[in-house]
Amino acid sequence: MSRILSVIKKEYIQMRRDRITLALIFMLPLVQMLLFGYAIQTEVKHIPTVVMDQSLSSESRDMIESFSASGYFDVAYTVDSYDAVTASIDSGKAQVGIIIPPDFTRKLQRNESASIQVLVDASDNMVANQAIATANSIGLLKSQEIMVKNMPSSTLPYDVRVRPWYNPDGITAYYMVPAILGIILTMTMVIITALAIVRERELGTLEQLIVTPLKPYELMLGKIIPYIVLGYLQITVALLVASFFFHVPIRGSLLELYFLTLFFITASLGLGLTISNVAQNQTQAFQMAFFVMLPSILLSGFMFPRQAMPKIIYYLSFFIPLTYYLDIIRGIMLKGIGFSYLIGQVTALLVFSLLMLGVSTAKFKKKLG
Repeated sequence: MSRILSVIKKEYIQMRRDRITLALIFMLPLVQMLLFGYAIQTEVKHIPTVVMDQSLSSESRDMIESFSASGYFDVAYTVDSYDAVTASIDSGKAQVGIIIPPDFTRKLQRNESASIQVLVDASDNMVANQAIATANSIGLLKSQEIMVKNMPSSTLPYDVRVRPWYNPDGITAYYMVPAILGIILTMTMVIITALAIVRERELGTLEQLIVTPLKPYELMLGKIIPYIVLGYLQITVALLVASFFFHVPIRGSLLELYFLTLFFITASLGLGLTISNVAQNQTQAFQMAFFVMLPSILLSGFMFPRQAMPKIIYYLSFFIPLTYYLDIIRGIMLKGIGFSYLIGQVTALLVFSLLMLGVSTAKFKKKLG
């Protein structure tokens, strides 16, 4: 028994010395329970919406106000052309487009059914389902209001015609599989790279690299280039599986997808290298990588819509590289859009990559000194 107690005492002393591991043990449940407890919501509200009102009448304004008052649609843009509506949805600035035709009021006055077209970005199933159900409900409620005031009619006064785009059949694989590709890359790039320099230090081979004439940035590049190749092998295999087994379409340019994936890979590798330079051992590196992985899965829009998150959590998700890559891969595969629509996402990944690689290089240089 005394020998067991001595081992326990030794382990306790080691834990006290290893303050980073101890801090992570206490921080992981506290931070993640608070963060995800507030962030994970399935009811989607405040969906960014673009409106084209060709009627410009009191009746059309009342209908638009009904959409806004529901709390589910936020009119972010008002445009005057169909092309502008489609551009807003393609670029991701809006997920719903409401189009009111010029004869809207005239048909209501003639007791005819007035049509309203609602375009929904169905590349995000959860948001699309909520938007479609709410739009139809608003049309029915507004029709009932008129029918109560006036004589009952065999036709509904408001004909809300919902058109889901990009994934009209609501196939879950179309939405989930591209995101899973991003998760696979994140797991591989961050976790494997996070262990790279720590492993070199523990094996004693880091000192051999230090005495070579390599500069810190050359060593960093030497570390990440093999993983870039590995990342491209993974994305190739994953795309083949997505296409042949799940029949997920690739409507955009495959070349553009491969090129823009490079920015995400380097961002993930930069994050992994930063963790590797901060951690003192492989256990710490793995814990830190895990600490990064859960927010990437839960806050990036992979499983839960970001629009449903509290504002502070929503803005926090902008610091997660996967948030931008999901826009890129879903945009190219499902929407068929190109680089011109994804400049913002690419710029964010480029800035993140340069920042993380710069920090990891500086941290490693400091250790050399």
